[in-house]
Amino acid sequence: MLFRYEIQSCFFLAFLAVTAFFISDAQGQVSPPTRLRYNVVSPDSVQISWKAPKGQFTGYKLLVTPSSGGKTNQLILQNTATKAIIQGLIPDQNYALQIIAFSEDKESKPAQGQFRIKDIERRKETNKSKVKDPEKTNASKPAPEGSLFTCKTPAIADIVILVDGSWSIGRFNFRLVRLFLENLVSAFNVGSEKTRVGLAQYSGDPRIEWHLNAYGTKDAVLDAVRNLPYKGGNTLTGLALTYILENSFKPEAGARPGVSKIGILITDGKSQDDVIPPAKNLRDAGIELFAIGVKNADINELKEIASEPDSTHVYNVADFNFMHTIVEGLTRTVCSRVEEQEKEIKGTIVASLGAPSDLVTSEVTARGFRVSWTHAPGKVEKYRVVYYPTRGGQPEEVVVDGSLSTAVLKNLMSLTEYQIAVFAIYSNVASEGLRGTETTLALPMASNLQLYDVSQSSMRAKWNGVAGATGYMILYAPLTEGLAADEKEIKIGEASTDLELDGLLPNTEYTVTVYAMFGEEASDPLTGQETTLPLSPPANLKFSDVGHSSAKLTWDPASKNVNGYRIMYVKTDGTETNEVEVGRVSTHTLKSLTSLTEYTVAIFSLYDEGPSEPLTGSFTTKRVPAPQHLEIDEASTDSFRVSWKPTSSDIAFYRLAWVPLDGGESEEVVISGDTDSHVIEGLLPNTEYEVSLLAVFDDESESEVVAILGATFARTTTIPTTVTTTSTTTSKPTTAVFRTGIRNLVIDDETTSSLRVIWDISDYNVQQFRVTYLTAKGDRAEEAVMVPGRQNTLLLQPLLSDTEYKVTITPIYSDGEGVSVSAPGKTLPLSAPRNLRVSDEWYNRLRISWDAPPSPTMGYRIVYKPINIPGPALETFVGDDINTILILNLFSGTEYSVKVFASYSTGFSDALTGVAKTLYLGVTNLDSYQVRMTSLCAQWQLHRHATAYRVVIESLVDGKKQEVNLGGGTPRHCFFELMPGTEYKISVHTQLQEIEGPAVSIMETTLPFPTQPPTTPSTPPPPPTIPPAKEVCKAAKADLAFLVDGSWSIGDENFNKIISFLYSTVGALDKIGPDGTQVAIIQFSDDPRTEFKLNAYKTKETLLEAIQQIAYKGGNTKTGKAIKHAREVLFTGEAGMRRGIPKVLVVITDGRSQDDVNKVSREMQIDGFSFFAIGVADADYSELVNIGSKPSERHVFFVDDFDAFTKIEDELITFVCETASATCPLVVKDGNNFAGFKMMEMFGLVEKEFSAVEGVSMEPGTFNVYPCYRLHKDALVSQPTKYLHPEGLPSDYTITFLFRILPDTPQEPFALWEILNEKYEPLVGVILDNGGKTLTFFNYDYKGDFQTVTFEGPEIRKIFYGSFHKLHVVISKTTAKIIIDCKQVSEKTINAAGNISSDGIEVLGRMVRSRGPRDNSAPLQLQMFDIVCATSWANRDKCCELPGLRDEENCPALPHACSCSEANKGPLGPPGPPGGPGVRGAKGHRGDPGPKGPDGPRGEIGVPGPQGPPGPQGPSGLSIQGLPGPPGEKGEKGDLGFPGLQGVPGASGSPGRDGAQGQRGLPGKDGPTGPQGPPGPMGIPGTPGVPGVTGSQGPQGDVGAPGPPGAKGERGERGDLQSQAMVRAVARQVCEQLIQGHMARYNSILNQIPSQSVSTRTITGPPGEPGRPGAPGPQGEQGSPGMQGFPGSPGQPGRPGERGLPGEKGEKGNAGVGTQGPRGPPGSTGPPGESRTGSPGPPGSPGPRGPAGHTGPPGSQGPSGPPGYCDPSSCAGYGMGGGYGEPTDQDIPVVQLPHNSYQIYDPEDLYDGEQQPYVVHGSYPLPPPYSQSSYPSPHLAQPEFTPVREEMEAVELRSPGISRFTRKIAKRSVKTPVRKRANGKKPSQ
Repeated sequence: MLFRYEIQSCFFLAFLAVTAFFISDAQGQVSPPTRLRYNVVSPDSVQISWKAPKGQFTGYKLLVTPSSGGKTNQLILQNTATKAIIQGLIPDQNYALQIIAFSEDKESKPAQGQFRIKDIERRKETNKSKVKDPEKTNASKPAPEGSLFTCKTPAIADIVILVDGSWSIGRFNFRLVRLFLENLVSAFNVGSEKTRVGLAQYSGDPRIEWHLNAYGTKDAVLDAVRNLPYKGGNTLTGLALTYILENSFKPEAGARPGVSKIGILITDGKSQDDVIPPAKNLRDAGIELFAIGVKNADINELKEIASEPDSTHVYNVADFNFMHTIVEGLTRTVCSRVEEQEKEIKGTIVASLGAPSDLVTSEVTARGFRVSWTHAPGKVEKYRVVYYPTRGGQPEEVVVDGSLSTAVLKNLMSLTEYQIAVFAIYSNVASEGLRGTETTLALPMASNLQLYDVSQSSMRAKWNGVAGATGYMILYAPLTEGLAADEKEIKIGEASTDLELDGLLPNTEYTVTVYAMFGEEASDPLTGQETTLPLSPPANLKFSDVGHSSAKLTWDPASKNVNGYRIMYVKTDGTETNEVEVGRVSTHTLKSLTSLTEYTVAIFSLYDEGPSEPLTGSFTTKRVPAPQHLEIDEASTDSFRVSWKPTSSDIAFYRLAWVPLDGGESEEVVISGDTDSHVIEGLLPNTEYEVSLLAVFDDESESEVVAILGATFARTTTIPTTVTTTSTTTSKPTTAVFRTGIRNLVIDDETTSSLRVIWDISDYNVQQFRVTYLTAKGDRAEEAVMVPGRQNTLLLQPLLSDTEYKVTITPIYSDGEGVSVSAPGKTLPLSAPRNLRVSDEWYNRLRISWDAPPSPTMGYRIVYKPINIPGPALETFVGDDINTILILNLFSGTEYSVKVFASYSTGFSDALTGVAKTLYLGVTNLDSYQVRMTSLCAQWQLHRHATAYRVVIESLVDGKKQEVNLGGGTPRHCFFELMPGTEYKISVHTQLQEIEGPAVSIMETTLPFPTQPPTTPSTPPPPPTIPPAKEVCKAAKADLAFLVDGSWSIGDENFNKIISFLYSTVGALDKIGPDGTQVAIIQFSDDPRTEFKLNAYKTKETLLEAIQQIAYKGGNTKTGKAIKHAREVLFTGEAGMRRGIPKVLVVITDGRSQDDVNKVSREMQIDGFSFFAIGVADADYSELVNIGSKPSERHVFFVDDFDAFTKIEDELITFVCETASATCPLVVKDGNNFAGFKMMEMFGLVEKEFSAVEGVSMEPGTFNVYPCYRLHKDALVSQPTKYLHPEGLPSDYTITFLFRILPDTPQEPFALWEILNEKYEPLVGVILDNGGKTLTFFNYDYKGDFQTVTFEGPEIRKIFYGSFHKLHVVISKTTAKIIIDCKQVSEKTINAAGNISSDGIEVLGRMVRSRGPRDNSAPLQLQMFDIVCATSWANRDKCCELPGLRDEENCPALPHACSCSEANKGPLGPPGPPGGPGVRGAKGHRGDPGPKGPDGPRGEIGVPGPQGPPGPQGPSGLSIQGLPGPPGEKGEKGDLGFPGLQGVPGASGSPGRDGAQGQRGLPGKDGPTGPQGPPGPMGIPGTPGVPGVTGSQGPQGDVGAPGPPGAKGERGERGDLQSQAMVRAVARQVCEQLIQGHMARYNSILNQIPSQSVSTRTITGPPGEPGRPGAPGPQGEQGSPGMQGFPGSPGQPGRPGERGLPGEKGEKGNAGVGTQGPRGPPGSTGPPGESRTGSPGPPGSPGPRGPAGHTGPPGSQGPSGPPGYCDPSSCAGYGMGGGYGEPTDQDIPVVQLPHNSYQIYDPEDLYDGEQQPYVVHGSYPLPPPYSQSSYPSPHLAQPEFTPVREEMEAVELRSPGISRFTRKIAKRSVKTPVRKRANGKKPSQ
């Protein structure tokens, strides 16, 4: 037999019937289902339908039993089910059916029925063959005996006929009713032991005409029918139905057990009262009803009354004359039903069966596998395979034919273990299940991800697809810190494997993750990273028209979006920086430059987003020009004129000098800069002069000297000449001619071994030039070079370095030499490197760096040698483009002398020298202890980085050794089997991975054989002194925990001071143990360590001794982790925590926590913990304030050092003991601290604990977001008084309740709360009398007399009317006040109270009549219960929990209130599987430097500290290095992180200035640590969790048609405010409208779709919540250092530079933060979560539209209520859309379910609503090993240098002398920019 049923989405189950009979006798207040109907849908299947009952209920139990006997088959259905199909039925078999509605602890009466397929089909045929045109003549008399149907079945029944006798029938028609009854009775075999017939007649009031047992024969019954009197009156059918249930179907009236019971109603009109409940009660009692309507009868009302199906149980005729036409059909149906019911009652036995065997799985893939089995015995019709994930999930199934023994399970989740069960389905029963498990494979993932076509704002991604994938999900997010949350998601179809990612930030590294999707399941991630292009800088920078004071810049424009350009130009020596901004131009001229100066220029494109990366270049201004065309003319015997051509307008003056070549005094004259000639007078005749001229410019720079030779004429002589034509003789003067073919001689391009000579040719008649040069000192012979007459340049080499030369050029003519011109020049010195720096010191390596000399070099020679230990000098060579080197394989803790020589073609420079020292890899404080004759022990201070220790002990007598290897955390070791009286050497070698440091040794001698000492009387040690208890602490009774910081920053000495402080503080307590104060101590660093728990010690002596034994731990500071550990480990029942006792924590720390402390400390304070925080030295005061309770003045202490503990000791002890002595503990409620008791928590009435309290369920309270707890009948919730009020109650207090009296709360008095003594006698409490509507408070006064005060009146009575009310009972020494709903209603005088006994119990809801331990309690709903130790609390309360009194402006926001920006969440789902690596945490903050303390003993090298964070944003400079700052303090070493990813080489930055020596950096590991990854993206949805047992009730059906006006009712009691149902209805309508509008906008926000403002609200709602803050803007990346740059003036905030080159190889560090984890695949369902209410879930879809409701009788009009209130939190229960309409039978698929597999399904969970995604991270690989460039091997230093090669990369040096293991190191290419001279040529090598 198979079932199927429908729940909105037409999801069905089925199961097979087997042996046993069961009828639930569970009765309750849940209404049963009605209108049970049957319909045959196939030869072996019947559809059963019913109408859902009204009211709240959880679901249905469907019970089917074969009437012939057999096992009852049960199925639990959802409360929304209205149909089920039973299959596999035997057509001739009768079946009994029961449907029971149930709630959590109650069941309805069963809706019962019987059916047989053949009978149902026969009735259908009968209905078709009914007589349609009866003869009216038969209507007036009974049919002939032979023509009537006679029920011949031996089955018997009890039949009660209910006849309408109202006035509307009339006496004539009533005679026709008698004839109908006579024909009806005649059809049955009536008798006392056969079928019995009873009859009742009704109108306004019913009456029994005769009972079932009144007549023993058919004739007697027929006679009574014929004499039936007509009654007359109104038509109250409902009353009559109830009447026959209570009177006719009773044993005393003749009803028999185990006999079918039939009720037949005959009426002619619509009832004047409600018929549905009475008819339902009859059907629930197992009575099958038939309804016959005549004339004006309401057919719908008849259907509501009759049993199902209507086709056989409802009859309606138009007139009384036609009643005879239905007699036969009615009697046949009744007869068959009687027969069926009898068979169902008797029952049959079903044969047994077998199960399949040998379960085998095969063909396993990621999405499915094959299941095979061996056939079960017998004739199996089908096999049903049920499977579900082991970790939880919805069961699914496959049904195959009984001839098959295999099935393929498809569409499974990958990498998931499944439970499998195979059932054999027989014709009417199912076998036990054959069970097994199998795990699917992992899903295939995409491959070969490529990121290409990268632009500033987009990139493309493509990958190789996966066969079978249904699509792909792509996640991409920036890796930049602060932008990681800006993750985006794209989903595409399976056909696409290439797409564009746009909307990206420029110059930002993105991580792109691709998941192959298989339905809702995702594969492992495929991840890549790429950086978008930066904002376009200008391009193609060119320099032209470079002069001595100006230069023209041109460049190609960057982009059409550029706003302008910023030009920065700086002298390369860093002495001057200038900046100018220009518009959208592409050329600019720099002016006012300095001559012969190298300038570096950076041009930034300016965009709206900020500046681009700079385009850089450099140029060198020219020399200030020398005057040109220096000439001498107008010579005379004593003068000549010197002229020249000016070359610049900024010449201030000229210096003109002349000196005779043959010796003499030089003379000089200064000439104005605006002249271009000068006449030199007073010269010697016939004398050659060297004339030199230089120009001095406005900036005081001088040009080169221009020289020329000139000569004066000789005095005039007369030469006789004879002219023949005359007799006259005349004289003609002759002048000597001097030829100068050279002008503007210049010497430049100086190197260490060459000079370049350049000159201008002024006379092209010169045939050759002779160039001669010699040292100025004349210590070398003059050398000469001849060059052609058209050549005007010559390179002189090789020359001596750092030497001045005089160069002379002489023009050679064909007829002799011209005038020579000379000029001086000097070669450059062999400059040494500068500024030697040492960094990256480690135990076996260090790095040296230097600055290049100004002269071009051929490379560098590095020589290093240990200073304080013997060892050879080693040397190596690097190229000229390298200025840093990592030297490896050095000795630990050793100083090295380092020398760096610059190599030139002419030799080496002087050495740049320095001293470098490696870190010391060795233990400290090595000492011996426990020295015995044959053993001794050694201990040492741990080394912070040690991974192991090798300890060797060697006998100095015979040389025997023992050696042991220990772990890095072991600080001691003992050696045994030694020789007495022998000296030993103990050596400890510290090991760090493959490195081993030098031995640290001590000598120790074992004890000799003892000699017998003389006996002396021993004196016992003095007993320890126990500190006396302080007076303030004598009443202390608390659970006290100390959390002590044991991090490295404390140190041994200070830790001993903490121990002393703990000793003194604990010593001040009085009684230790369960009856006093319990003390526990946790020491924390990286991990907390419980030194001892609360219940560990019960005396002060043992406790103080345990404190002195605490050993120092060491590590980092994780305070938050320690506080959480205290909550989870210390404050538990197992650890000794007591209920109702103050819980106090004292936290002692000396630094800022490296994890979060705020959340856990705040949560614990809310839970009633008191925190004291003590900070020392570098502790963060704001963090202490967050840890400590309020007020901070009492709970937070700060001292400068550990010696200052004594200053706060007394005050701390006082405050701690006052907190521990309080009768009322300090608790937190609604964000406020108050003294009192949170009684709900103490009784376990909180979300996390209520499930363990028997008789309690959680329900929505005044608002849906507030839970309340229903205390069911006789729940008797109680707790021992010693756990709640161990010190009794205070003298003044306020008791606060928020509760509701229920309809089933008894009318007799009960105690809302009371305290009983050990004899169960009441001591104090509050009593409510539901019958008398009074409230009573009672207690014992200080005299011991029992006193009560009772309050009554209208305000008191309203708390009994069934709504939630807030009650304050304010008790003082003189009065008792009652405040209801924040309004005082009464006050009475009482005496001061006496104290109570703590040996009894405290109880909720106890009935006053109860006696002893077996008490009864009343049901009620309780939302709040507090006792506040003050009388003013009620005056401050605003009753914000009550909807009618809530003021939104003055009340805090509701928790989880629904709004347009937050979807309502569902209950907490099961946890998903563990996620992958999460995002890298933010960097820690570097602490402020503390005051300098006294010099202590040298400590060990500590564990590396965390990297400090970047400082705050300063005024922005550009990418320019500032002036050298003072040397920074050396920072502590931080933890070594995991190796970072290979960095992207940055573009060359602008040359920077010489920076100051920075702080010594930390050793890197395999490149710089990669940037922090963004948070792991949210995964795709996991599979649904296991559904709850029951669902919620569907939405209310449509309102029925209005009924006729009812009779005026009696005056009712005055309502309590407005009807709560009315308030909820109004609130529901308003909130549904609010949600529809909000959700439309919320969806548009989520999908980033602009939408028009649409409002569906029709009434004014409460004010909305503030909008969410906007997302933070993008943050730039950290820039890499550029070349020597500009000193920047404060500017606008600059954008960070590009990522720098990877660092050198570092040693392996401690575990650091991980790299970014990609977004995980969908999580699978985890185990069920805790039984607690989750945050509101997303709105569900509305249920299907219910059938039209029946019109109820109109009630009297009530008074108008106050305006309703829309509770936003109540919106959580209402859906957003969904379909309506009843599904058809074709929508109901058949699914088989075995009898023993009652898995509960929730189709709404599977198919309705969107599932929330789960995050599942896959594994993420670590970065590759650190890459190190390949260096040449070092070798012994040689006296002479031989170049190894011209170009060398950065090198790694290895030296002998240290133990190591071989490790492969990858080579990395390092690009170093080539330095160029001003002329753009590469220096010669």
